[in-house]
Amino acid sequence: MRVLLIAFSFLGMIAVGPVHAQNGPVVIELYTSQGCSACPPADAMLAELAKRDDVIALALHVDYWDYIGWEDVFADPAYSARQHAYANAARVAAVYTPQMIINGQDHVVGSRTMQVMDRLQAQQAKGLPLRVTMTRQANRVLIAAPPTESGDYVVQLVRYTPEQTMVIARGENAGHEYTYTNTVTSLNVIHRWDGASALGIDAPAEGTDPVVVIIQKAGHGAIVAAAELR
Repeated sequence: MRVLLIAFSFLGMIAVGPVHAQNGPVVIELYTSQGCSACPPADAMLAELAKRDDVIALALHVDYWDYIGWEDVFADPAYSARQHAYANAARVAAVYTPQMIINGQDHVVGSRTMQVMDRLQAQQAKGLPLRVTMTRQANRVLIAAPPTESGDYVVQLVRYTPEQTMVIARGENAGHEYTYTNTVTSLNVIHRWDGASALGIDAPAEGTDPVVVIIQKAGHGAIVAAAELR
């Protein structure tokens, strides 16, 4: 983990095979950076988690380490802002990489395998309270969900690139080649929903990259539903 230039070492990988979801997929957001020497083990673990059918694994590259020698080509200030918003919601003073946020609730050092797996299993056992379906039609997706508990929810559409390999030329990871998995290329709020009536959205989704829909309590709260079209 990197917080104010302090790094923790990776505790070892664990083999994870595909498992069919019983209670809806668990959404794992990895906040990472190509310029962070502590991040490659977490990037590798996300690649393993992405193979599972019961996980939606998303890598969001932040830009706040760009000054230390390498500008992350996948970074977006919006992802840094999202991570900071999670920290504010949890009343945490600092952000760090690598960090995994699981179902919008559990904040875990992204390279601590056993802690990640423990929280993943706990969230899987709890399940998501709402089912959302998504159907692709040409360059659009149809999103539907039944009424649920009244509240304030945001519906977010995410696109990602499944795999990209890069050589890092400078900075802490200089000279290394890494393959990055499920790199988020866009994450947009497409609808605000009160939950009182059925949800039905027809949204543009051009191209062949996978599409993810996430329904989350406003204010970077718990994720209540998610679906993925690969």
